[in-house]
Amino acid sequence: MIENIKEKLLVYGRMIKFSHTLFALPFALSAVVMAFESHPFSLWDLFWILLAMVGARSAAMGFNRIADAEMDQKNRRTAAREIPSGILSKKESRLFVVASSLVFVLSAAMLSRLCFFLSFPVLFFLFFYSYTKRFTRYCHLFLGFAISLAPAGAWVAVTGTLSGSVVFLSLGLLAYIAGFDILYACQDIEFDQQEGLFSLPAKIGAKKAMRVSALLHGMAFIFLLAMYFSFGMHPVFLIFLAVIGLLLITEHYLVRPHDLTHIHIAFFHINSLVSVLLFAGVLTQGLFK
Repeated sequence: MIENIKEKLLVYGRMIKFSHTLFALPFALSAVVMAFESHPFSLWDLFWILLAMVGARSAAMGFNRIADAEMDQKNRRTAAREIPSGILSKKESRLFVVASSLVFVLSAAMLSRLCFFLSFPVLFFLFFYSYTKRFTRYCHLFLGFAISLAPAGAWVAVTGTLSGSVVFLSLGLLAYIAGFDILYACQDIEFDQQEGLFSLPAKIGAKKAMRVSALLHGMAFIFLLAMYFSFGMHPVFLIFLAVIGLLLITEHYLVRPHDLTHIHIAFFHINSLVSVLLFAGVLTQGLFK
């Protein structure tokens, strides 16, 4: 029985791409570290923040898989996903989304009453993203916005307020996520056009979409630089920021309109490094200060 439970958990983990939590979690933890300089918190607070992050992302990804199940079944690239392939039923997936949502809401409630009330609009934005591709080419920006709530939410959880400085971190995450989501969507241009979906690459072509992606990543770099000045961070952070800039440039060097063979290296490896380096930079400058 234990083996069955373990296997089922692994299936759910694959469905929601649990490993991709690494993209946004370091941004949220960076907000926690920055907030700690003026608002000390307990390990219990950190525990509930982490649990809220996992619950929110699991609920959002599970909902997205349910909403896109029929389209995923038609798309050769996604047909092997857990719901269209029959490994998980929609009923099981709905129960998973409900359970993950409850984990998020209850974790928020353990942090503060404000966090509890804010958890409901946050869930709305996370769920609503799944439908934006059906009516707007700016769905990538909406995804970035939904995920950018993570560092802002972590800041509110620790401080009880929203600072203009942490907004730069959230804006950096928004532009960063939207930029690489556009690159990732280039894999499905023909399918999206066939199904009448509104991804940016499907509407303006891969070449122009990649230019928009590069612009967004340039903006992400500028927002993170603005955060450096706004928070008065230690100059050692600039070393990490410079490496992040080089990684973003490398990502766009690897992925070309006529060659998407390196998309997985750019998407999984480089983006993971960017997130981890950001957190390492925030942590290191904090120690220096």
